[in-house]
Amino acid sequence: MRAQIRFNMKDATLIEEINQALAFDFAKVTLRQVKKALSRETLALEDLGALLSPAAEAFLEPMAQRAQDATSRHFGRNVAVYTPLYIANHCVNHCLYCGYSQLNEVQRGALALEEIDRELNSIKAQGFSDVLLLTGESRQKSGPKYIAAALKLAAQKFASVGLEVYPLKAEEYALAKEAGADYVCVYQETYDPVAYDRAHLKGPKKNYRWRLLAPSRALEAGIRGVGLGALLGLSDFRPDVLALGAHGRFLTQAHPAADLAFSTPRLRPVPGTRERFGEVSEKELTQIILALRVFAPSFGLSLSTRERPYFRDHLIGLGVTRLSAGVKTSVGGHGGPERGAEQFLTADGRGVEEICAAIVARGHQPVFVDYARL
Repeated sequence: MRAQIRFNMKDATLIEEINQALAFDFAKVTLRQVKKALSRETLALEDLGALLSPAAEAFLEPMAQRAQDATSRHFGRNVAVYTPLYIANHCVNHCLYCGYSQLNEVQRGALALEEIDRELNSIKAQGFSDVLLLTGESRQKSGPKYIAAALKLAAQKFASVGLEVYPLKAEEYALAKEAGADYVCVYQETYDPVAYDRAHLKGPKKNYRWRLLAPSRALEAGIRGVGLGALLGLSDFRPDVLALGAHGRFLTQAHPAADLAFSTPRLRPVPGTRERFGEVSEKELTQIILALRVFAPSFGLSLSTRERPYFRDHLIGLGVTRLSAGVKTSVGGHGGPERGAEQFLTADGRGVEEICAAIVARGHQPVFVDYARL
C-alpha cells in the first residue's frame, strides 16, 4: 500500500488529487474505459489514468490521431527551440541519480557574471531567443542574488528567460520575476513519497512538500509560466505521470492565465553513479506523451535531449511543442570551456541548425520567439 501524503488544509486539494493518482489501479482499466476516455472532449483525471494503462497500448494509433489534432489546434505547426545554460553546479544534496550530487567527487564551479555574459552572447549569436538558466542546489555558492544578477543579464538579450534552480521562497520568486524570469521549471522527480525519500538521501531536496509547492509559489509571485515534470524510472511511471497530470490540472484551476508545460525525461546514465532504477521504453514514453497531450491540449510539452534524435523527431506534431538544441549539461560550454562533470549524459547532441532542419523536415516551423515581454 502506498504512503499517503498529509499536509495542512491550504494544500488539501492538491494533496488529495495526488493521493488519488498514486492509488489509481491501472490494471483494472478495461478497453471500454479507454474508448470512453478517447470519446470525451474534456478528460477527467481517471480518463488520463485509462490512457496511461496497459489496456491503452492497443489504442496508440487513435491516441496519436487525437494528440495530433490537439497539438495542431493549440500550437499550429510551431515548435519552440531553446537551449539551457548551466551557470553553476555546486550542490549540497545527496541524490542517487544526479551527476551533481554531493556524493560524487566532481569539479565544481560557478560562472562569474562576466563569464555568464560571454556565454549568453555566444548563445544569442546562434539565433536563440529563449534561454533556460540552471544551477545545482547550493544557496551559499549560487544564492538568489547571484541568480537574479544572471537573470538580469539574460533578460537584456533574450525574449524569454527560464529558470531551473532549487525551490525558492515566495519573495525570492518575486525577485526573480523582477530580474527577468519569464518561466520557472521545478520537476518533482517522483510524486511517490516513498520513492522520493529513497532517492534523496540528504539535503534540502529531501523536503518533498517544499518542492511540491514551489510552482504555486512561483505563480503567486507573478511569474507567468511553470514547467512541471517527473523523472521517469525513479518509481512506477504510470502513477507518477498521473500525479503530474493532477498537479498540472490543479495549477490550471488555481491560476487560469498561467502558461504551463509538462516534461517527462527518462533516467539516463550519470557519470560517477552506480545506482540502477526502473526502465521506461520508448513505446511507453510515446504513450505517455500522447496521453498527456489528449488530457492537457493547451500545455506545452518538452522532450529532453536524453532521447535519441530519431525518437525526438518522430514525436514532433504528436504532442511535443518544445525542443532544446546545442545542449551542454556541464557548466558553461557555449562561449567558453565546459567545466566539471555532466549532470547526465545526453543522447541528442545536435546543434540549433540540425534541430531546426529536423523540425522543417517534419513539416513544422521552428520558433525562437513566441512571447513578447512588455
